[in-house]
Amino acid sequence: MSAKKNLTNALEETSRELKEGMDSYSASVSREEIGRVFSVGQGIVWVKGLESVKSEELVSFPNEVLGVVLDILPDKTGIVLLGQDMGLSAGDEVTRTGRILEVPVDASLIGRVVDPLGRPLDEKGPIQAIEHLAVQREAPAIMERGPVNKPLQTGIKVIDALIPIGRGQRELILGDRQTGKTAVALDTIINQADKDVICIYCAIGQRSSSVAKVIAELRERHALEYSLVVVAEGSDPPGLQFVAPYAATSMAEYFMNKGRDVLIIYDDLTRHAIAYRQISLLLRRPPGREAFPGDIFYVHSRLLERSTRLRDDAGGGSITSLPVIETEAQNISAYIPTNLISITDGQIYLSPDLYQQGVFPAVEVGKSVSRVGGKAQLGAYRKVAGDLRLSYSQFQELESFARFGTRLDDATRKTLEHGRRVREVLKQKQFAPLTAFDQVAILLATNKGMLDTIPLEKIFEVEEMIIAGLQKIPGLSERIMNGDRDDPAWEELQEELQKIVSRIQADSIPAAEQESLKKT
Repeated sequence: MSAKKNLTNALEETSRELKEGMDSYSASVSREEIGRVFSVGQGIVWVKGLESVKSEELVSFPNEVLGVVLDILPDKTGIVLLGQDMGLSAGDEVTRTGRILEVPVDASLIGRVVDPLGRPLDEKGPIQAIEHLAVQREAPAIMERGPVNKPLQTGIKVIDALIPIGRGQRELILGDRQTGKTAVALDTIINQADKDVICIYCAIGQRSSSVAKVIAELRERHALEYSLVVVAEGSDPPGLQFVAPYAATSMAEYFMNKGRDVLIIYDDLTRHAIAYRQISLLLRRPPGREAFPGDIFYVHSRLLERSTRLRDDAGGGSITSLPVIETEAQNISAYIPTNLISITDGQIYLSPDLYQQGVFPAVEVGKSVSRVGGKAQLGAYRKVAGDLRLSYSQFQELESFARFGTRLDDATRKTLEHGRRVREVLKQKQFAPLTAFDQVAILLATNKGMLDTIPLEKIFEVEEMIIAGLQKIPGLSERIMNGDRDDPAWEELQEELQKIVSRIQADSIPAAEQESLKKT
């Protein structure tokens, strides 16, 4: 009996050892899953045999071509290529990598031009980044977000005064083709030269010549010293265009998590939506409105929700995003524009009518709004912005009315003349950003009617003289920008402005003409 029991125990022990040995052997052996291409076309590859592949997993093709898994069906897998097909054909092997798509993130990216995968395009050698972040990442939780209470100055009078932007805000730039959308974005980047803000310009589906021109402008004005350019050209596969803004945002998040402020430009999301529509239709997903897939809203909201300002205890960094959208025939109620208007915190609308009239930047104040930036606007602007918006709105209404009649009373003529000066003052040359104090001083002179007797063609010259004259008064700008609205410095500023304008009038306008203008 004892021998039988001993034999049973020995068999159980042997069985247990065999099972443990088999388990450890199975764990040590990795089985590489290989699929086969059975269809290739227009940046989409259909593969069979990848039974355990996961959504958004990175896969490898021959000739180092990469792809991302977007569709997993019972009998096949839909993969979007992140490069040219390089001669792929049916029967080629497809290998799983077990990784999701990542991009290099590091301070070494500053000053570089890269593609959405972090590969250099500027012939300055390989990127020496150590860290990598996933392209698709979750947005920060609500409890990690802080209030938007610090301004992001664009250097553009009409925006900083009437449509202010705060750090951590998402402000949409929209308008028809060739209305100056990219120009506004570039001016904003150039104005961050001494603001300790890292800038990322993400070109999506643009022509190579357009991107080259933007890069040249940034380099000429030394803006590449604090900027990074991510490029997915119009000739690139739709998969690369689709991941471009997500990759650029991951690069921005690296700096945000380090406590830095980042400005990111998506130029433009219309082409991003078109690239995603192309991918979805080629993957045989059911089309919705205007043939866009049903999840196009989610695609853009998932992107833009990653732009925010973090609480101080979560790092205190921020990402301010300026997505660009191209409208057709001023139709801001089209599908993609309305989607993005509802996702963002306001919009800057550029009117082709104003552009044709020579108003640059062609910002239409009536259709533009900032739902957050007013809380972050510098206090000095509040002294001048309210009156400016009111007088400009009154002028626009009166101007359209005055076209139908020639006999106007003196008050109406005076309002029209003042409004024309306001519109002229809100014009600004490209690549000529102004400091906050210079803007406030010019707008204060406009509000007080000091420029109403100045001929329209001399307004810009007067602005330059005001800026030059106020630079000679030490400490005034600090007192205006750092003091409150009742500070005596405002009276001093108004007196100095009156002296400068009076001196300009005396030097440049004959006495008879001055009297005529005063009567008008």
